[in-house]
Amino acid sequence: MTAHAHTSATDHVLAEVRNQIGHLTLNRPAGLNALTLDMVRSLRQHLDQWAEDPQVRAVVLRGEGPKGFCAGGDIRSLHDSYKNGDNLHEDFFVEEYALDLCIHHYRKPVLVLMDGFTLGGGMGLAQGCDLRVVTERSRLGMPEVGIGYFPDVGGSYFLPRIPGELGIYLGVTGSQIQAADALYCGLADWYVSSDALSALDQGLDKLAFGDHPLKDLQSLLAKLGTQVLDDAPLQKLRPIIDHFFALPDLPAIIEQLRAVSIGDSHQWALATADQLESRSPLAMAVTLEMLRRGRHLALEACFAMELHLDRQWFQYGDIVEGVRALIIDKDKQPRWNPPTLAGLERRRVDQFFEGL
Repeated sequence: MTAHAHTSATDHVLAEVRNQIGHLTLNRPAGLNALTLDMVRSLRQHLDQWAEDPQVRAVVLRGEGPKGFCAGGDIRSLHDSYKNGDNLHEDFFVEEYALDLCIHHYRKPVLVLMDGFTLGGGMGLAQGCDLRVVTERSRLGMPEVGIGYFPDVGGSYFLPRIPGELGIYLGVTGSQIQAADALYCGLADWYVSSDALSALDQGLDKLAFGDHPLKDLQSLLAKLGTQVLDDAPLQKLRPIIDHFFALPDLPAIIEQLRAVSIGDSHQWALATADQLESRSPLAMAVTLEMLRRGRHLALEACFAMELHLDRQWFQYGDIVEGVRALIIDKDKQPRWNPPTLAGLERRRVDQFFEGL
């Protein structure tokens, strides 16, 4: 068995081929492996190289450290670039989405370990993979509305394709979920407990590939994990979420959450209404519209729509203020524009989608 390791200039992506498997490790554990443009480029370079290499039969993607696979894009650097009049924020999204799309269409099986935090850009990498593995430490989510942004990286494709209105709920509230819900929603395929991850690695190093590498990997996962977990909280909440999040707009959703009691879910409904009222009204309204459009669009069209929104968002959206309040000054008092849904004109939401 030959192993040749290669590290990128920044060492923020570690790459190695062992036993005909290309291993890619996001290596910024102090930043929860958040993606920089260099990391995006390094990942793409290795994937392109391995796509053509007959010695590589499959790819495994993971994050360094127990806390997270990837907590998203390095949003602070994008904010700073915009403030300085540079265009990193434009280049970053173009290349990040192209990388995500490359993973969705990759011709060799890709297994991703979504151990720990897998948020935003981390979900963008993971959702195109063939075998998405969660552990008891997994926390999955698209929390963008909390910083005045919208769930991108293909979120307009994979969120509305979750059963019922669960994906709309996850995108508009920015809520995080754990392993059982990830399997229930179809955002993960396998559950493996974290103490079995070393056995998974040993299994990968010993795996004898036949004609169908995907099946070989599935057989290994079947020995170590399961595809269903009991007690998924969203399974119980599903009828309620399907009712509220199919309502025509956000004011209606919040009003009904406060007013209507369904079963014993009223505390949950009130907490959800409070959560929505802390988010950027503009970001939530654009997210709702984007997800409902994305439900009927092909994958490429979803990425194109997200890029179209991105090109306007730093100037006309709420992200610069959101990053200031939550990441830079940390006063947690974002001054959204407008501050409430009542002050949001429908025209302002529609303008973002013009010229698509």
